[in-house]
Amino acid sequence: MVSARLAPFGASVFSEMTALANAHGAINLAQGFPDFDGPPEIVEAAAAALRAGHNQYARSMGRPELVAAIAGKMKRHYGLDLDPSSEVTVGCGATEMVAAALLGLLEPGDEVVLFEPFYDSYPAVVALAGGTVRCCTLRFPDFAVDLDALARCFTRRTRALVLNSPHNPSGKVFTPAELDAVADLCRAHDVVVIADEVYEHLTFDGHAHVPMATRPGMRDRTLTISSTGKTYSLTGWKVGWAVGPAPLVAAAQAAHQFLTFCAATPLQVAMAAAIERFDGDYFAGLRAAYAARRDLLVSGLAEAGFEVAVPAGTYFVLAGFGGLTSDDDRTFARRLVESVGVAAIPPSAFYRDARDEGARLLRFAFCKREETLRAACERLRGLGVPGGP
Repeated sequence: MVSARLAPFGASVFSEMTALANAHGAINLAQGFPDFDGPPEIVEAAAAALRAGHNQYARSMGRPELVAAIAGKMKRHYGLDLDPSSEVTVGCGATEMVAAALLGLLEPGDEVVLFEPFYDSYPAVVALAGGTVRCCTLRFPDFAVDLDALARCFTRRTRALVLNSPHNPSGKVFTPAELDAVADLCRAHDVVVIADEVYEHLTFDGHAHVPMATRPGMRDRTLTISSTGKTYSLTGWKVGWAVGPAPLVAAAQAAHQFLTFCAATPLQVAMAAAIERFDGDYFAGLRAAYAARRDLLVSGLAEAGFEVAVPAGTYFVLAGFGGLTSDDDRTFARRLVESVGVAAIPPSAFYRDARDEGARLLRFAFCKREETLRAACERLRGLGVPGGP
């Protein structure tokens, strides 16, 4: 029997749509995992770590060489000075780190501000921690921040705000001006920011990721979370981290030690080497490759009759389908799988207050080989044709 806290959330939409895609042999543009492997050198480093005997528990906060590599990366890219021994902790992916942060920081009845659409684990973990969600809606197609609506989300019970930029599922990259406006509210209400920045290196068209921790007055009230899965195309490895001031890191670590205790030791060894080896040139190549894939999918979706919000970051596209059908998102997503052979995510699951907004959209992932995306676009092409699927 599922607890009352979790029962409202049901099964994850990612698991549901991937199972449906597998059952029908559909091209899976639903769940955000690549259909290609990460750099072979990293895979070989993990294999070498296994053979070298790095197979027992690691330090709960992360192996020394990995936390040092993470601290070095934050200094190189963002100018943030971190003490690896107390201001970095490593866990089983960014999802666990967000959960650990919320579980470690919230008291029953505390409120957490989320931007919707949101990654679906956020409200579930807030509920597990006994907290309450307040939502500020980012509306298709530009996903601008309504600062008046955001200000109304803050109350005397607000404890934290979760900021995901670059933003899944919209592809929005928050601008410095938007970050500063959010920061002003957080400072005024003594609110902590949990910054989920897993797509930090996936930005396009001159957009740049700016960490919230670099904004004035935010270093000491921001816990920054990232991971290796999206950046190195190794989503199944689940190695993530949280960095920030020691008291916030300690709060996340307090929960992490009782959730998973430590991330997989040989994968930590491999990722420590990867962070040092694969840096500026690798990230530039990654952005260029994903920009080409984005453009390919955006063009195919537009040709099929979707209204596309071109993403500035991440590897997802939100597309409106109002010109194609009167179905809601769940019905249309199932029909796409069963009749067209392409799987997408129905994003109403990512909304709480504005589900009608999500009910007219689908989320497609472009973290796939170009031949996979071309095949999906070919299947989708008949949608806008009279008598098509």
